[in-house]
Amino acid sequence: MALSRMLKISELCVSKGPLLRNSHAEPRLPSNIRNFRRGKINRDESPRVNPESLATPFTNATIDAGNLHPQRLLKPFLFTVGFAGASLLGASIWEYENMRSHAISMIKRPVKFFRNKTDQGIVEHSNDVMKEVKHWWNGLTPGEKVFVPICALNVLVFAAWRIPRLQPFMMRYFCSNPASRSVCLPMILSTFSHYSGFHLLANMYVLHSFSTGAVGSLGKEQFLALYMTAGVFSSFTSYLYKVVMKQPGLSLGASGAIMGILGYVCTQFPDTRLGIILLPVFTFSAGAAIKFIIGLDTAGVIMGWKFFDHAAHLGGATCGILWALWGNQYIWQKREPVLHFWHELRGSIK
Repeated sequence: MALSRMLKISELCVSKGPLLRNSHAEPRLPSNIRNFRRGKINRDESPRVNPESLATPFTNATIDAGNLHPQRLLKPFLFTVGFAGASLLGASIWEYENMRSHAISMIKRPVKFFRNKTDQGIVEHSNDVMKEVKHWWNGLTPGEKVFVPICALNVLVFAAWRIPRLQPFMMRYFCSNPASRSVCLPMILSTFSHYSGFHLLANMYVLHSFSTGAVGSLGKEQFLALYMTAGVFSSFTSYLYKVVMKQPGLSLGASGAIMGILGYVCTQFPDTRLGIILLPVFTFSAGAAIKFIIGLDTAGVIMGWKFFDHAAHLGGATCGILWALWGNQYIWQKREPVLHFWHELRGSIK
């Protein structure tokens, strides 16, 4: 089972369990960024990675803590609630449309058979590359078909960080920070943002390890809704922690969203055996793994550790655990009125 894939011990013990997520905050933007708000950008200096912390990824980005007031949490809170509702609603409609499309294809299958016979000569001369891509795509598991687009988006954003002219834009919208003037949109965009190649590789490795089993349990629509919701919820918990503690910082990375998936899987299938890469003889249960991860991140929050955004890790894991224990049964399984309304709006299949 895909859930028994091996986890790197360093990935399990740090970040959000096996995930890496950086702290949230936006720079006051020194030299190259400080004048960004005035429309003036010094492109001679690019962000420099802080090797001692993934929570504050740039050494040359100063953070303004003057705007960390509790009232600034109102907009992020409303955005989190609204985004979560919209994600679940969109996933329900997406699931309905997939079912409708499948039903239509089944009804029209005889017509499609004869059409294929007529167009056979055209199909034989189609582009070989496209045929190979289609063959490769059809060979993927449902979990991999969800993972590949998510990974591609993360890679594109990672590449965008390498373009100097885009870095002020990336710092503002792809790094979340409760003191920023842009507090809502970065809550979701930052979950697709990685500046470090290792950070990106580690997160995508863990997501790939758990995506097949999670999609098999949830379905691709519910999986994506949980992934996006956990990402935004983790950003909000990071905001909350920074405002309460008056400790601003930048945040980027998919760890919060991935922690939501990990929290769901480990709660839903606690007896699944997990292993550590390079140490195949050492295995442990998924239930024990999520308890260890939560304990580690709780200690990080209490002790004020800076290498990871432990508050964001806890937020993502909590979202996944709550969905496994309560959300799936009392929210997703109660979506019948939404599906009925959408069916009436779309009309019967003709």
